[in-house]
Amino acid sequence: QVHLVESGGGLVQAGGSLRLSCAASGRTFSDYVVGWFRQAPGKEREFVSAINRRGGTTYYADSVKARFTISRDNVENTVYLQMNSLKAEDTAVYYCAVNRGVISTRIAAYDYWGRGTQVTVSS
Repeated sequence: QVHLVESGGGLVQAGGSLRLSCAASGRTFSDYVVGWFRQAPGKEREFVSAINRRGGTTYYADSVKARFTISRDNVENTVYLQMNSLKAEDTAVYYCAVNRGVISTRIAAYDYWGRGTQVTVSS
């Protein structure tokens, strides 16, 4: 069992930045691939970014490339999502999730999920 808690969401103007954190506990954090997903009102949950166990390989959805950066600290058991140049369409609840396989864009590939943190970008 892995317990995940997201934080760092809030209200920001278009063009601004936020840094989300996902803190993990319960099992060895370095055993897990970590992904970020988001869900906007009226839309399906979608993949944002993922990072492998050591942190050396990352993957991003086309919509956030060059604006978002994922990273992890396996000593602090935390993964981060740095979000720059935010747009109104980035408004969503952001969730972190983990799996013990490989980087995936599929919701079904992930085993444990946090409860999410709200990001609202005003235009």
